[in-house]
Amino acid sequence: MTAVKVGIIGVGNCASGIIQGVALRKAGNKEAKAYGNAKIGKYSIEDIEFVSAFDIGANKVGKPLSKAIYEPPNVVQWIDKVPGADVTVMESPTLDGVGIYVDNKIKPMKNTATAVKLRDSILDQLKRTKTEVLVNYLPVGSQKATEFWAETALEAKVGLVNCMPVFIASNKDWAKRFTAQNVPIVGDDVKGVVGATIVHRTLAQLCNDRGVDITKTYQINVGGNTDFLNMKEASRLESKKISKTEAVQNVLAVRLPDDQIYVGPSDFIPYLGNTKLAFIRIEGKMFPGIPFNMELRLDVDDKANSAGVVVDAIRYCKIAVDRKVGGPLLAPSAWLMKHPPQPMADETAKREAAAWVAS
Repeated sequence: MTAVKVGIIGVGNCASGIIQGVALRKAGNKEAKAYGNAKIGKYSIEDIEFVSAFDIGANKVGKPLSKAIYEPPNVVQWIDKVPGADVTVMESPTLDGVGIYVDNKIKPMKNTATAVKLRDSILDQLKRTKTEVLVNYLPVGSQKATEFWAETALEAKVGLVNCMPVFIASNKDWAKRFTAQNVPIVGDDVKGVVGATIVHRTLAQLCNDRGVDITKTYQINVGGNTDFLNMKEASRLESKKISKTEAVQNVLAVRLPDDQIYVGPSDFIPYLGNTKLAFIRIEGKMFPGIPFNMELRLDVDDKANSAGVVVDAIRYCKIAVDRKVGGPLLAPSAWLMKHPPQPMADETAKREAAAWVAS
């Protein structure tokens, strides 16, 4: 078996979900085997191996990754035990990675070292474990922390999958740096397998294809995990709302005025846990000027939605590492991410990503 050596930045519910999902697949679980892209290039989901991990939580740092993923406030428990993920979780600099609403749940380490000293330890760990791809699962609003990890990926020459909405792959200056250093990146801000954004985009594309004008639309999301609790802090939401809104605007035949579109998180409902509810409404007109509207309610497991996409992003990034291809991976980013460097129609992005793998 050819391993894809992966490092995890942020051992929260998203990380727990992907680690447990891969473990279920490796264990031969029939349900896990039935879903997901079996192969991308020569790599299967079972080839993914988690060899390094970094967090700020006092109850996670210093523990084996296989145990840290079950520590609170994590609530994902799809499998009782994850074999093989025994790397010790290392301390990461906090910077702006903790919002005011989640501080008492995450209980970050009282940093015993500066970010510079921690980076030295992190770089040593990445080299020692031969990490090839880093997955950024930091909370929304972690601008400085994500930039720290982008710098680290460049210095270590390790591929980066940026799952959250700090714009790195889609920022021209960062993109140039990743290209110049020959380091691949897939980003930014992961789409779910069947998440609110991809469903909203698909409905909007349907309207375009059928010659219908969309005049107004909204998407409201609520959930009960720490991601939604963190997003109660409005100052951390700017890039998230841009990412989700532009993902919809990019498929509209005519861009909507800002006051006629709303796409973003709405509230935190604790008892929902990892369940995410999305409420989507589209209003428009069809021939010969007759109005219509549609409404949809989507109920999904937020972390399964993420994991099913990120296992693909990791493998696209690994292929680029193998080929020594640097910079943003345009088609995979457009297929898998909300705010890619080069937006594409989903069908086009999927087709071009497959062609890139086969080339």
